[in-house]
Amino acid sequence: MSAQPAKKAKGPRINRDITSPKVLLVLDTGEKKGVVPIEDALAAARAAGLDLVEVAPGETPVCKVLDFGKMRFENQKKKAANRKNQRTQTLKEIKMRPNIDVHDYGVKTKAMQKFFDRGDKVKVTIRFRGREMAHMDRGTDLLARVKEDFAETTKVEFEPKTEGRMMIMVLAPK
Repeated sequence: MSAQPAKKAKGPRINRDITSPKVLLVLDTGEKKGVVPIEDALAAARAAGLDLVEVAPGETPVCKVLDFGKMRFENQKKKAANRKNQRTQTLKEIKMRPNIDVHDYGVKTKAMQKFFDRGDKVKVTIRFRGREMAHMDRGTDLLARVKEDFAETTKVEFEPKTEGRMMIMVLAPK
């Protein structure tokens, strides 16, 4: 039977896990001691009641004397804050017809404004049925009106384009 290699610990090496014979030592006060033997660095960490942590691996790794548990906790807090502030942009769709009424248009634009305020993109789709296909210019005029109404707050990401019985335009918040 062959012996399995030890699993490498996730994160920086600490205390006795540091294998380099000499390290560049930085004390907990921020004072740089220079290149010292690993035993002296471990003794300095023990004297301070803290851990010796490898912050930059290399031929002569940079090691700092600090509280490893506290450092790990701070890193977890930073990652959680970054995840919290992360925002994914979704694509919402608003469907209209070329002969839309004034009030219905107002309802649709209010919904679009809500999406833009949340930071979402909006895909405006105009669907033509039957004889409406003969009046494609109404759809073009309607999309131009939408573009004009949201000109200050949004940018056109995908210009109006006809695909079969649909006319599509994508708007994104500025």
